[in-house]
Amino acid sequence: MANAKELRKQIGSIKNTQKITSAMEMVAASKMRKVQEQMARGRPYSDRIRDVIGHVANASPEYRHQFMVQREVKRVGYIVVTTDKGLCGGLNVNLLKAVVNDIKHKVGDGIEYDLCLLGNKGTQFFRSYGGNVVAASNHVSERPQISDLIGSIKVMLDAFEEGRVDKIYLANNIFVNTMTQTPTIRQLVPPDAIEDDSMSHRWDYIYEPDARELIEGLLTRFIEAQVYQAVVENVACEQAAKMIAMKNATDNAGDLIDELQLIMNNARQAAITQELSEIVGGAAAV
Repeated sequence: MANAKELRKQIGSIKNTQKITSAMEMVAASKMRKVQEQMARGRPYSDRIRDVIGHVANASPEYRHQFMVQREVKRVGYIVVTTDKGLCGGLNVNLLKAVVNDIKHKVGDGIEYDLCLLGNKGTQFFRSYGGNVVAASNHVSERPQISDLIGSIKVMLDAFEEGRVDKIYLANNIFVNTMTQTPTIRQLVPPDAIEDDSMSHRWDYIYEPDARELIEGLLTRFIEAQVYQAVVENVACEQAAKMIAMKNATDNAGDLIDELQLIMNNARQAAITQELSEIVGGAAAV
């Protein structure tokens, strides 16, 4: 059994760690509230432009952009959004596991894949796992800016335009609430048509001034908005997961301190009992 001095040293070390995890929990909670506000502001625009693109994809437009053309799938691209830092529980692990499982199904069907990685954790994972990484951007989760993402997005879109990939998927965590973050993989290009009972017939928008110009601009904004919103949501997920992970670490440190203090008290009591026994034994011998 460790002596009292060693136990006091361990307890002091764990208390210092507990202070750090408690501070990190409060920082994560503060950041999460700010990112939640940013996420809430962007969601209506992101959802609305997705609806419009879905309607256009289901229509019979006078001009059909190549991003909206379905073709035989021989190679796909994944835009994978992860965090730059760790200490956020299983957030990245769950997302990367979902991506790997999806990749295995595609490879099993004879489909190849390319990767565009947004976030340092995804880059580190696929560096060891393998895969054809065509673009990567790190340090995007602290303060997401669309300008930091456009370069990597364009690499993947150029590959689609040139026929090197036939579908592009977006993989990220969706913020449900503070306790729940859901890994999601959805098709980004070509956009899925919206299934709606009110759209049983084929129809189209009236474009002014020109269908080609408007659809090209709308599709570009749509892709940028979806990727940017995915990054913002992933940041909110990161801070929520980090807050929960640090709270659990703080609570576990408290439990460990209580256990060590109990052991130390038992050791101290055993030492006192032994000393008293030696004194009584010595007195009896005299």
